[in-house]
Amino acid sequence: MIQFPKPDVEQYFQTYRISHFAVSADEKRLFFDSNLNGEPNIWAMDLPGGYPYPLTYLNQSSQFIKPDPKGRHILTAFDRDGDENYHLYALKPEGGVPLQIVSAEPNDRCYFSELSKDGQRLYYVTSAGNPNYLNSRRIDLETGEDVLLYSGEEVTSHLMAVSPNEKSFVILKVYSNTYQTAHLHRDGEVELILPVSGRQSQVTDVLFADDDRLLMVTNDNEAYSYVAEYRMDTREFRPLCKIDGEDVEMIRWHEASETLYFWTLTGTENRMYMLGKDAEQPRRLDMPLDTVEHTHLTKAGNVYILGRGAIQPHNIYRLSAGGDSWEALTANRVTGLDPSDLVYPEVIRYKSYDGLEIEALFFKAKPDQANGYTVFWPHGGPQASEAKFFRPMFQLMLAQGYHIFAPNFRGSTGYGAEFVKMVERDWGEGPRLDCVAGIHWLFDQGISSADRLFVVGGSYGGYMTLLLAGRHPELFRAAVDIFGPSNLFTFLESVPEDWKPMMDNWLGDPVRDRERLTKDSPITYLDQMVNPMLVIQGANDPRVVKAESDQIVAALQDKGVDVEYIVLDDEGHGFSRRANEVLVYRRMLEFLQKHQEAAVPQA
Repeated sequence: MIQFPKPDVEQYFQTYRISHFAVSADEKRLFFDSNLNGEPNIWAMDLPGGYPYPLTYLNQSSQFIKPDPKGRHILTAFDRDGDENYHLYALKPEGGVPLQIVSAEPNDRCYFSELSKDGQRLYYVTSAGNPNYLNSRRIDLETGEDVLLYSGEEVTSHLMAVSPNEKSFVILKVYSNTYQTAHLHRDGEVELILPVSGRQSQVTDVLFADDDRLLMVTNDNEAYSYVAEYRMDTREFRPLCKIDGEDVEMIRWHEASETLYFWTLTGTENRMYMLGKDAEQPRRLDMPLDTVEHTHLTKAGNVYILGRGAIQPHNIYRLSAGGDSWEALTANRVTGLDPSDLVYPEVIRYKSYDGLEIEALFFKAKPDQANGYTVFWPHGGPQASEAKFFRPMFQLMLAQGYHIFAPNFRGSTGYGAEFVKMVERDWGEGPRLDCVAGIHWLFDQGISSADRLFVVGGSYGGYMTLLLAGRHPELFRAAVDIFGPSNLFTFLESVPEDWKPMMDNWLGDPVRDRERLTKDSPITYLDQMVNPMLVIQGANDPRVVKAESDQIVAALQDKGVDVEYIVLDDEGHGFSRRANEVLVYRRMLEFLQKHQEAAVPQA
């Protein structure tokens, strides 16, 4: 019998990322941003049943893709090696060299908002001239006339929606991730859409159902986000659709049939619903994916979704109008592995230090592969969650025998408004103790122990990894920090300019909260950081700048701590290039194996 060797690191990263997609007006072409050839580019497929072909060869990530409704061009935006300074461009329908359509300085940021129905006017948000609060503008793509619509003041603002007749638009004022106010601009007047209440509410999505009616996602006066309606003629706001215990995240409206589609997040997975014109209650629709990241609804009523499953990489599916079965448009899979070779997680719950229930995903290595060690994974965000989406890194580690435990500590999304607010101005106390309680749960269950546990995290998860390394080194063997903040004071100073107005509500004020921010900064606990550490950083990261990793690495090296450092010169806050992923995770696996001790494997 032929015995094949165990898959190498590289094999798990032969899947490809799809970050977003678009569909042409006639639904004959599908466009998507992907690292299909190892580098980030825009690709296209002819429908039905076409084969992917590249439209760009810049090897740069795009922010959005918007085909012209008349097929004359494709609008998009590119940054440079992960710096997130996106500039607006147009591509020929057949692709090629992009043409910049909005003048911008290298450090300016542009965000797409809307394209007029005839494709002539582009609505966008820019940091040019207003880096903290942002400006909303409209450019005529034929004449080049560029008009200022709204200039942000005191708080960061975003142009969220434009009416079909282009006589009204909605500006969102962002005070924090959990507090936004929506303002309707029409006929030279401005009105607050949500009723004024004593509770800070969230607005995450807004669209015009027609010229006189808005649909939006909010959690105003409720524990979970829901769909609401705003009638412009009567100025009436009313809840339209709620699902108990689920947060509505995205909405799409089909005008011809007056059908609402929406997607919710409940704990670790997304769900999909539709509400027809005369229906009293929404109907849940099955999906081929555990989590959804991007959706599109066409004039014909066809629904497209992009997402992942716990053991399924990114793929795009289509549900035809009136149909009940999804058609896979892409065939992304883990090369050389059957789904049965991968591990689907269990959902477990445990009590934290104060009795709060915490939900977590537990990936258990197969009994014939388990090596007795566990990786503890605090997710990024922090106002995000670890959901059932495919991570090549997880499946690689599982195949090497590591269990993986990923808690959704307080501050995570998908558990209601109050839960997600718990991390605000408390980055290092409650969430940290939730993680500690999760570690002790692993010990109490006999799954792991202090000499068999590693901590690995990225972004906020990297911050939590560093904080655990400084405050609880006795709980694990070694740590891997992937672009995590090490000093909250320097982090506050270095975040993108349009983040700064919300940092007080999110993290705190460096003067007023000096004592707490000092207590919650990992670098405060250098003397207790004794465990081996691997630090990974993107050189162009605009969110957690390279200096955050430089300072902690230098300090640990001065102390003689065993620390390894990888800097990726062509990455920002994440990985867009397959070669970098393979490099990083090969080194990570070597690091973990290096710091194991000889032990009898446990189931």
